[in-house]
Amino acid sequence: MAALHVTVDSFEKEVLQADKPVLVDFWASWCGPCKMLLPTVEALADELTDVKVCKVNVDEEGDLAQRYKVMTIPTLMVFKNGEIAKKSIGVISKNEIMELLK
Repeated sequence: MAALHVTVDSFEKEVLQADKPVLVDFWASWCGPCKMLLPTVEALADELTDVKVCKVNVDEEGDLAQRYKVMTIPTLMVFKNGEIAKKSIGVISKNEIMELLK
């Protein structure tokens, strides 16, 4: 399943109230490193069944970026039980993302 694009309106339901861990990719269409990370995030969205993968476009959802203090993109956050469990800034490998999810 492709990564789910979430907005300020759907964030609480899709991320904070999720019954499994959620990987959230904060990105923007003009961001080169975000484009480099995109195939990895999409591949994980297709492969993982025990993790929900979501994307937040910081240009369209500035309130969410501000709420979670996203200053640099791409930023990946892992949410568990409605709380940030882990965070990574910049392009990282698939293996590094898998480590974040543990």
